[in-house]
Amino acid sequence: MLPGLISFTPPSAIQIGPLPIGLYGLGYVLAIAVMLWVSQGEARFRGLDPTLVTGALIPVALCAIIGARLYHVIDQWLDYRDHLAAIVLPPYSGLGLYGGIAGAVVGIAWHVRRHHLPLWLALDVVVPGTLFAQAIARWGNFFNQELYGPPTDLPWGITIDCDHRIGQYLCDGVPALPAATTGFHPLFLYESIWVTLGGLVALWLSRRHLPQLRNGDLASFWMVWYGGGRLVLESLRQGWDWTILGIPTAMLIGVGLVALGVGTVIWRHARPTAPAADMPAA
Repeated sequence: MLPGLISFTPPSAIQIGPLPIGLYGLGYVLAIAVMLWVSQGEARFRGLDPTLVTGALIPVALCAIIGARLYHVIDQWLDYRDHLAAIVLPPYSGLGLYGGIAGAVVGIAWHVRRHHLPLWLALDVVVPGTLFAQAIARWGNFFNQELYGPPTDLPWGITIDCDHRIGQYLCDGVPALPAATTGFHPLFLYESIWVTLGGLVALWLSRRHLPQLRNGDLASFWMVWYGGGRLVLESLRQGWDWTILGIPTAMLIGVGLVALGVGTVIWRHARPTAPAADMPAA
């Protein structure tokens, strides 16, 4: 055993009667609760009715879970193509974060349209809470023993069971990597730390520099912060199922988010004044 190696086999689900509940799914529930709490505080700070946040919970959560599940199924299609029922049957232990974010944006857009609020403003309100929620949700990967990088002898390396190893890291591969003494980079932990820092920065920008911000600036910040960080971490992963022209889809999304985030900030601040549409409805 390497000194300091984290050797622990986490459960992927808990059993409640006949129903197994995936810890990944429970992590999403906790993440949503944190996002709701932080976003309510942001709404109050910006002079908005915090009940608009709670009123969005059901449609946004539903859209986020559907989007997250779809992204995961596409990403892991090789595992699901011969077991189609597993897509909709419990345990729901597989959720893709990019899909969850996309679904949440759809739910938010539907909600703010009903209440005549600018979408960019609504996205800014939820950005800090979203980053903290992402940090929590990423720990679901720990319970699923996924989102890890190459072998490492660093003290925070984690062990991965043989059943959860990918291609070149198989226990009976050539050369074989033993289950108990091989540590792997915990990419989920790196991302969790990164987005937690992003949430703190977003809160600082909102509370200290709100007069200088345009509606949508925090949303653009999320694109750059998360897209860029995810892009770097994806370069350490192996064994992707979902690629486009041989490039992992998550990396392409990361590049697109960074470009869109930078572009929208430049476009927004190039205008002399914010148009009336940027102001919240009375």
